[in-house]
Amino acid sequence: MRIVASTHQKTARLEPKIDLSLQVLTNTEAYGACRASALVMRLNSAIHPVCQWPQGCYIQDVPFLGRSQDMSILKVIFIFLEVLLLFNLLIFVHELGHFLAARWRGLKIDRFAIWFGKPIWKTKINGVEYALGTIPAGGYVSLPQMASMEAIEGKGESSGQSLPPISALDKIIVAFAGPLFSFLLALAFAVVVMIVGRPVSEAETTTTIGYVEKDSPAEKAGLRPGDRILEVDGRRVTKFAGMGSSVTWRIVRSEGEHVPIKVERDGKELRLVAEPAKEETKFWQRKGLRQLKIAPAVSSIVAEVMTNSPAAVAGLQARDQVLDVNGKKLNQFGELGEYVDEHPGERLTLNVLRNGKSFEVALTPQKPISPPNEKPRLGIIWDANGKTTLAYPGAIEQVTASVGAMLETFGALFARHSDIKAQHLGGAVKIMDVYYRLFSSEQGWRLAIWFSVLMNVNLALLNMLPIPVLDGGHILLAIVEGIRRRPISMRILSTIQTGCAVLLIGFMVYIAFYDVQDLPWKRSKEKPIELKFAPKASEQH
Repeated sequence: MRIVASTHQKTARLEPKIDLSLQVLTNTEAYGACRASALVMRLNSAIHPVCQWPQGCYIQDVPFLGRSQDMSILKVIFIFLEVLLLFNLLIFVHELGHFLAARWRGLKIDRFAIWFGKPIWKTKINGVEYALGTIPAGGYVSLPQMASMEAIEGKGESSGQSLPPISALDKIIVAFAGPLFSFLLALAFAVVVMIVGRPVSEAETTTTIGYVEKDSPAEKAGLRPGDRILEVDGRRVTKFAGMGSSVTWRIVRSEGEHVPIKVERDGKELRLVAEPAKEETKFWQRKGLRQLKIAPAVSSIVAEVMTNSPAAVAGLQARDQVLDVNGKKLNQFGELGEYVDEHPGERLTLNVLRNGKSFEVALTPQKPISPPNEKPRLGIIWDANGKTTLAYPGAIEQVTASVGAMLETFGALFARHSDIKAQHLGGAVKIMDVYYRLFSSEQGWRLAIWFSVLMNVNLALLNMLPIPVLDGGHILLAIVEGIRRRPISMRILSTIQTGCAVLLIGFMVYIAFYDVQDLPWKRSKEKPIELKFAPKASEQH
């Protein structure tokens, strides 16, 4: 993500959601119906189309850690294929678990299919039809002795045939094998991440405030840049972004009218109370979530310098770090934008760090020639992540964190006074969109592997919920069957399975309605106007 020194045009724009981005993955994959449909908690702005900060900076929708805005068609196709490959690997491994367990227990297997719909390829080996469908929304293993899902899977070879019953234990083993394989794949991905590392932004390593928006809930509560947040809503925080003990999550997850915040300032602990705000949205959009309108303290790293801008003339370059302006330390790049607005036309001296050496540059903000009536700007595009490092979390640590993220999500969903509702979840469309953005970035493969740990853990655990059509539902029904010592009527079982599958698919369509609003072609229509500066002679340093 990058921040662009922007325009102040009088067009409709979104309120800035600058509490940082957060993706929390869960999964509602149905047994045989919605194999890899996942839920992604969308909490705020890093992947939001466009937000404009009050001091004149756009938060643009570009890949995490990404620099290039324009990709060739071939590169887009290649990324799409990467996404498709990894997405379907998750599906394949889960279904493979069911398939191998069914083979082991001697169950009749009609079909092993990846994707739904009319097959574009199929072959039959040892009595089992292997197929690739036309709808990339999941996969299934057709096991007629478990429960009929003909409404979703289509008729198989054994349709209408009388098959020998299987024991409750066999059903439990086959149903449990899918989540088990997903969990094992998560562990394998976690081991890879432990070896190669994953990029970590400064927001994940600090709780210090870098920027407080003017007239925001945070400013009204008395929060200031430089404050180190210790607690939010009575709970300890250890980072700004992410799930669990993060500032962002604690704010979003809070339920009271006011949110108590404990901070450390100048060596003293202070207790403040903020009244969170929520962005107003259209009725067809997801409702806004709580925010205080603060941003973490991150290094002010230059991502790009606009052509002919004061910054370009002064000699600033990509990857330069701006330490202070006119002797005033910068906690976050947003403060430089505010300083420019508060001192229009004033010549500025920036203390810059480049390749380990610091030096000063002098420059004066100037009005761009386009768009007209724009305020004086420097022409700097900022790297919103600041400095990034590689972390090497342990495999068990990653899996444990993924389990915790899922529990936090469900706790928020079912809390009586929580603002987080079903509409804030995302399905398969959102998952593939996230993967696309990760692969589009410089170190996207590392992020995609790390994200896949979360994907697989949630795929495993959610499928264990005791809901018909989920693997946990099969286990529950098998336990009931074992207690009754006789099988449940196949007619009743089929009706329950099909009904729940239809309801689940309806829910996925509901979620997809919101997901498509954040797809690339939708975001591209909301790009900010670019600044253009007139050519000029070089300034003296």
